Amino acid sequence: MGIGSICTTQEICAVGRAQASAVYHVGKFARKHGIPILADGGIKSTGHITKALSLGAGCVMMGSMLAGTDQAPGEYFFQDGVRLKRYRGMGSLEAMNKGGEKRYVWEDASATQSACKVKVAQGVSGAVQDKGTLRRYIPYLTQGVRHGLQDAGLSSLKEANESLYGNKLRFEIRSPAAQKEGGVHGLHSYQKRLF
Repeated sequence: MGIGSICTTQEICAVGRAQASAVYHVGKFARKHGIPILADGGIKSTGHITKALSLGAGCVMMGSMLAGTDQAPGEYFFQDGVRLKRYRGMGSLEAMNKGGEKRYVWEDASATQSACKVKVAQGVSGAVQDKGTLRRYIPYLTQGVRHGLQDAGLSSLKEANESLYGNKLRFEIRSPAAQKEGGVHGLHSYQKRLF
């Protein structure tokens, strides 16, 4: 199990691992059996999409990335001058109260009746910033993945997977300092526009 932006399973249940490790190890095992895998959780950017697909995922879940689009369910609202949309995890109490508890609560003949009624949240509810329409956002995401592959010297996802399993593609763990240096830094202020 990897991690999603609204997921608290690792904290509450002490189960799971980092998303890249989860995708790589499950993908390596599933590949032997011809089973495609889905990277579910923690996808915040085109870089994360590129890494997940390069690590063996056949596709990615992008819940929080798509939650702020016009096509996502829910109404927009303003908070502190920012246009937002509500977003809830399937493991949140709000989702469980609307029927999502079947995924997290099961009936057990040996359990007491009251124990089956106890809901333990494995997610939260929150809000995400407006991302506009998918008509503009999807081309941005697609082009971002192309740039990520290009910068890694790869021409396609097929080549990325062949390089990964042919021991030609390497991933390195970056220190917190390297992560900070890899982002925008040294400016008093800046505006980050995606597209």
